[in-house]
Amino acid sequence: MIPRLLEKYRNEIVPKMVEAFKLKNKMAVPRLEKIVVNMGVGEALTDVKILDKAAEEMGIITGQRPIIRRAKIAISNFKIKEGNPIGCKVTLRKQMMYEFLDRLVSVALPRIRDFRGVPTESFDQAGNYALGLPDQTIFPEIEYDRITRVQGMDIIIVIKNSKTKEQSRELLRLFGMPFKEKE
Repeated sequence: MIPRLLEKYRNEIVPKMVEAFKLKNKMAVPRLEKIVVNMGVGEALTDVKILDKAAEEMGIITGQRPIIRRAKIAISNFKIKEGNPIGCKVTLRKQMMYEFLDRLVSVALPRIRDFRGVPTESFDQAGNYALGLPDQTIFPEIEYDRITRVQGMDIIIVIKNSKTKEQSRELLRLFGMPFKEKE
């Protein structure tokens, strides 16, 4: 079964992008390469069960088992030793990526209290978009009663073939990403 956003990309977004940016063919249109979801769990140094719970919740949210990230270097100010588990990460590609983006823009983001849109300045020079979420409870897959602690996460949307930030912004806007209005 083809994800809803992938069909929308092929049938609606590609022709609009070709027309809007005067691209020579549809292969020059920017497209999603991957989505990386990262959760830093600093409290895992004292209690490893916190990291296990965070990884379990991330697996429920993304539909894919996360890998445990370990410290590459020792940082004495934070009492981190090289090799300590400090977070978890998932890289989503293809159908899982489109399913996650669909749930993010249509279900999760509107559930944030006093939500006015995501910032438009979070694009890097390559056109990739980074988004920080305050807690994992905005996803409907997480049962609020079973949460032991609120944990934020970072979501990086990697966009391929993007020449400018404007192309990336327009691609995400056409996918349904709710950007903040300019004041």
